[in-house]
Amino acid sequence: MLIYSRYRPALFRTLGDPTRLAIFELLARQEHSVSELVDRFEVTQPAISQHLAALRSVRLVTSRRNGRHAYYRARPEGLKPVIDWLRHYQSFWPEKLENLKSVLDKSVSPDKSVSKENPDAPRH
Repeated sequence: MLIYSRYRPALFRTLGDPTRLAIFELLARQEHSVSELVDRFEVTQPAISQHLAALRSVRLVTSRRNGRHAYYRARPEGLKPVIDWLRHYQSFWPEKLENLKSVLDKSVSPDKSVSKENPDAPRH
C-alpha cells in the first residue's frame, strides 16, 4: 500500500530543476561550500543559495558551519518518499511488460513482417 508523503510532490518539483539535480548529485559525492558550488556552476552565489534552500526545504541536503563558511552535503535518505513511490509502482511492470510482449507477438506474423528497405511497406 502506498502511503502519502507530503514531501513527495515537492521532491519531484525540486529535483525537476536541472541545476538543483546537478547540485544534489555533486553533493552526494562530496561535501562542498557555497563558493565551491558557485565555481562549478554558471550561476550567481544568490542563485546557488536559493537552490540549496530549496534542497534543504525537502530535506535533501544538510549543512554545517566552519567559521564563515557553510558546507553542504546530500542526505540520500531524503529520497525515501520517491523510492517508496517507485517501489510501489515497480510491482506492476513485470505483468504489464509481459502483456505487451504477448500483444506484440500476436500482432506480428510472417505475412505482416516489415521490410528493411521500406519500413512502412509490408512484405509479400
